[in-house]
Amino acid sequence: MYKLVKTEGRAKRAVFETPHGTVQTPVFMNVGTSAAIKGALSSEDLERVKCQIELSNTYHLHVRPGDQLIKELGGLHKFMAWNGPILTDSGGFQVFSLSGLRRIKEEGVTFASHVDGRKIFMGPEESMEIQSNLGSTVAMAFDECAPSLADYEYMSASADRTTRWLLRCVNRLGELNGKNGVINKKQMLFGINQGGVYEDIRRKNAEEIASLNLDGYAVGGLAVGETAEEMYRILDAVVPILPRDKPTYLMGVGTPSNILESVERGIDFFDCVLPARNGRHGHVYTDKGKLNLLNAQYERDNKPIEEGCGCPVCARHTRAYIRHLFKAKEMLALRLCVLHNLYYYNNLMEEIRAALDENLFARYKEDKLTGYKMEMPVDEP
Repeated sequence: MYKLVKTEGRAKRAVFETPHGTVQTPVFMNVGTSAAIKGALSSEDLERVKCQIELSNTYHLHVRPGDQLIKELGGLHKFMAWNGPILTDSGGFQVFSLSGLRRIKEEGVTFASHVDGRKIFMGPEESMEIQSNLGSTVAMAFDECAPSLADYEYMSASADRTTRWLLRCVNRLGELNGKNGVINKKQMLFGINQGGVYEDIRRKNAEEIASLNLDGYAVGGLAVGETAEEMYRILDAVVPILPRDKPTYLMGVGTPSNILESVERGIDFFDCVLPARNGRHGHVYTDKGKLNLLNAQYERDNKPIEEGCGCPVCARHTRAYIRHLFKAKEMLALRLCVLHNLYYYNNLMEEIRAALDENLFARYKEDKLTGYKMEMPVDEP
């Protein structure tokens, strides 16, 4: 159940009740693609950095170790020792990211596994079955994430197919939730809006999926090649059509600035690999922008990554030490930077919620964006 408790303009402050716990929104979902955060973080670490909800990848877990195996071992929560909510994506993004290895038909998509080359077929029903085996809190509908700059004719046909696939997902997940032996009989379903950068296609698709009374609604197919301005334009066109009394999720986005701009436009769920990916390369987030700890200027810097930060890394370690770890090729360097970055993102969302509670989000956003304009260079020395 999703309860809207506060608004400021189009920005939403809400509480999302799930079978695996309560989520305060706006929220950032920490990405554990293969049931683990890249950078050697455990589920216990996620608790330390204030993660509310974890996201895992349906396609990758189906390929390895296999969703049937995870079901036999008690489901994804037990498998990765995480008790909080989990959202699993549908595998649809691989239709886009593995474009050289797939063939799309009305029935679904045939993939060549990126692991061993074996053929895999996944359609709406298969995606729901895999996600049911995983037992996640929220299952995402199977969609096609077409390239954002695809031509109008292709994008229109793709969005229509995504709507047809969504109806099949609704039917199949309903059947699965009614069966005995299912790990999570209360598994929820979010639909996904598609249509690239074409506002009329997006609006039509949004109207169609909004009529289905789903548990939540995502905006997909953004941050895949279009400009930030185009993304915000699409959000301005689409979000007002989606039900305001349901979660609204912007998939795969993004930077702290993207999050602030999108919260203002009514988005309250986010996920992105950037904080973990950048952390593994020594790029860390602060209120003054992004720092590259590989730069020579940090060789003798005894300050924490960010003074005043409440994360476990900044409480103990210096920029100079972390830089040394990278230069010595120690894995601890990656772990410390990813820990800090995920804490930064989760704490950012906590601050956003507090600002919304006090009707101060507009001012908070302006101050934060002003700080980010002081961004330090991230080029390696």
